[in-house]
Amino acid sequence: MSIQIGAVAPNLKVSEWVQGRAVDIAKEKGNVVLIEVFQVNCPGCFLYGIPEVINIYNRYHANGLRLIGLATAFEDYDKNTLSNLKLLVSTGEVIGETLKSLQRYGQLVDGNKLPYKIPFPVAMDLLTREPAHTSDSRIFDFIETNVPNYRSYSEKDKEILVEQVRQYLKSKQYSAATFEEYGLRGTPSTVVIDKDRIVRQKIFGSNSNLDNIVKILMQE
Repeated sequence: MSIQIGAVAPNLKVSEWVQGRAVDIAKEKGNVVLIEVFQVNCPGCFLYGIPEVINIYNRYHANGLRLIGLATAFEDYDKNTLSNLKLLVSTGEVIGETLKSLQRYGQLVDGNKLPYKIPFPVAMDLLTREPAHTSDSRIFDFIETNVPNYRSYSEKDKEILVEQVRQYLKSKQYSAATFEEYGLRGTPSTVVIDKDRIVRQKIFGSNSNLDNIVKILMQE
């Protein structure tokens, strides 16, 4: 089952830390922690999500806020790669749909680079290749994790859902360990962890109230 709000936050499962020191959440008791989960090929992550948390980091990191960038991949596996993440972090260069969208909105410098630098540690999620055969147990494990009210469905709706999940898993090349363990829905997502290492929020998309959420938790 995925980690729910109110549970103790597990440590991140990563393939590599590409910037900054490795962060062990188990040792961050007493600090508020934000995990900003993004994909390299995700325009909204760089138009909204990451700029938003950089502003929050700049306000609160001197007072103990810990912020972690976690690049993941649940689609576009040819673009959401470790090598493209390293390129992004080291040079600011963006690729794919991120490049196209940021060019359209005039949000790049030197043609293909972000106008800002990510100032906090960044890691790549741990990706494992999906098996060629999709077993029934894998399908039902996925449903139990992601559709908590599945058992209340009619038999016909259950059959439709099972087939939809089967087709989805057949098309899925990799599993992203931390993304799936935290039960996230997409990117950008922000996981908010309080000073007692309790998951307090899992926010999908941009959230104008995030600064206030962090401010309140920093004062607790």
